[in-house]
Formats: sequence, structure tokens, C-alpha cells
Amino acid sequence: MATPLVLITHTLPEEWLTSLEGRCRIATGPVNATELAPELETHLGIAEGLLTLLTIPVTEALLDKAPNLRVVSNMAVGYDNIDVAACTRRGVPVGNTPGVLTEGTADLTMSLLLAAARRIPEASRDAREGRWTTWSPTGWLGADFHAATLGVVGMGKIGSAVARRAHGFGVNLVYTDPNPRPELETELGAVRLPLEDLLRESDFVCLHTILTPETRGLINETTLRLMKPNAILVNVSRGPVVVTGDLHRALSAGWIRAAALDVTDPEPLPLEHPLYQLPNCLIAPHIGSATHNTRRRMAELACENLLAGLEGKRLPHCVNLEVYSNQ
Repeated sequence: MATPLVLITHTLPEEWLTSLEGRCRIATGPVNATELAPELETHLGIAEGLLTLLTIPVTEALLDKAPNLRVVSNMAVGYDNIDVAACTRRGVPVGNTPGVLTEGTADLTMSLLLAAARRIPEASRDAREGRWTTWSPTGWLGADFHAATLGVVGMGKIGSAVARRAHGFGVNLVYTDPNPRPELETELGAVRLPLEDLLRESDFVCLHTILTPETRGLINETTLRLMKPNAILVNVSRGPVVVTGDLHRALSAGWIRAAALDVTDPEPLPLEHPLYQLPNCLIAPHIGSATHNTRRRMAELACENLLAGLEGKRLPHCVNLEVYSNQ
């Protein structure tokens, strides 16, 4: 039996892929690919596995060129880059990498919260550029996180991890989620609210929801105007959850105090985008999971899903379990 060919859309460190050695042939794309590289596209007709990152759309058109594909493994928790329904129709399981990036992303969320609250990027820039001439009683005044109200939109694994970290700061926790979290209500005193009430009450709002048709554009002019003028918005979910133009207007006009974004729409945000010009907008290049341990473990989980699919086994982490309903 021929060794299956696997397409890996991006160049990854070899030590992250050791489990694939001797078990498949590999064709790899460039480090910073934003679409399937032409040299990989030529192999779609015989490829049996695809290991991809969020930046590569896996569309119906791509799947039509890959009749032998047996598994799509996404090195991410999210999978909005993949046409999951099209994969399911073809009997192709789709894998993701949940759990392993929870703690790293929660740490990054807290970093963004505190950096935006205390205006750290702006203060650091002013120091470097010579605007720090003396200690000033009114210079670089920020917001208190202690005893503030933190609203968590999406109380899944990452949202819950953020809530537990924030609890140590003595914040008041409110959240919105399709499912109640009674354990967090007991443990942390979290209160479940409708989104509109959460936005009205919160001093800080963290977005941890997945991207769905219902959450796309969830934060827009209408919802931003519900927030307090001193509120700070943090997005570590997906860029399209926030309407970028509406956020720019909100920050420029003072509807809210500040924003910190680890994800944007579009992504990456073009260098000429006006959000970069606002001192009250902190933008990071999608680094929520960017620790050595987290990224390596994500790759290892993606390889586990990939190998299971090639061997006809159930994926350890499958997002379309219905592909197994007839087995």
C-alpha cells in the first residue's frame, strides 16, 4: 500500500511533526502562506490528508480538486476557514486542537486587559520618544481593574480561564453565554446576563465567542453605543465578531475609552488602516496562543487528528462527528 501524501499548508518546525515520520509523505507550503501554495495545489488530486492553519480557506472548490482527501486537520481551535458542511458531504472528518491553547490565550487576554487599562503601550512610546520629562500627577492616567465589572462574552474554556484569573483581582464578573455556568456562579460569583445588559454594566468587556452567522458583527454601532464611555473592549475571539469601522468611530468619538485587539477584520490589518493611528487602540498580531509550549502542542494534536484520519480511525478532536453516523 502506498504511503499517503499529506499537504501541510505552512512550514512548521520539524520537531513539531516527529509523529508523522515514516507514516506519510509530506509536501509543505511557505511559512507565511495566506492561500494554498501553487506547488501544493498541483498535488491536491492525490493528497489524502491536509494539515492547515486558519489563514488557508478550505473551500468547496478546493475540495473538488481533492477527491482522495480523507481528513482535514486544522491547527487551531476555530475552524471558520473550513467549509465543514462541504467536508461532511464528502465524508471527510475535520479536526481541531481544543484545550491546549486555553491557558496561553487566557494569559494574553489578561495582558491586553491590563495594558489597555493602564495605557502601557502609549506610556512606553512616550518614554522612548522623549515625552517623559518628569513625574506627572496627571500623566498617563489609566483605569482601575481591581473592583471593576468584567463582562465575558462567551464563557467557554478560554472565557472561564479568564474569569478565574480576573477573580483574583477582585472584579465583579458578569457573562453572557447560550449555556448557564452554575459552577462559575458558585465559585466566582459570576452573574449571567443578556448581552445588552452586560454591555451597559461592564467596565471591561472580553470577547471569547466563536464566529458563527449569529456572532458575526455582534459588536457594532448599536451595541458599542450601549457600553459605558469609560469601558474597554478586548477581542481575542475572531476579528469579524467586531465591525471594524464601527469600532473606529466608537474610539474616535469617545463612545468607549479604549480597545485591545488580538484579532482584526481584515486580518492582518493593513498598515494604512486608521485604527493604528488611535492611541487608545492596542493591536497585537493574533498571538493568543503564541507560546513555545502551546504552539508545539497544537501541532502535535493536529498530527494526531491527521494520522487518525489517514488510518480510518475517529479523530481525537473532530468538529463534524456526523461523518461517522453511518459507520
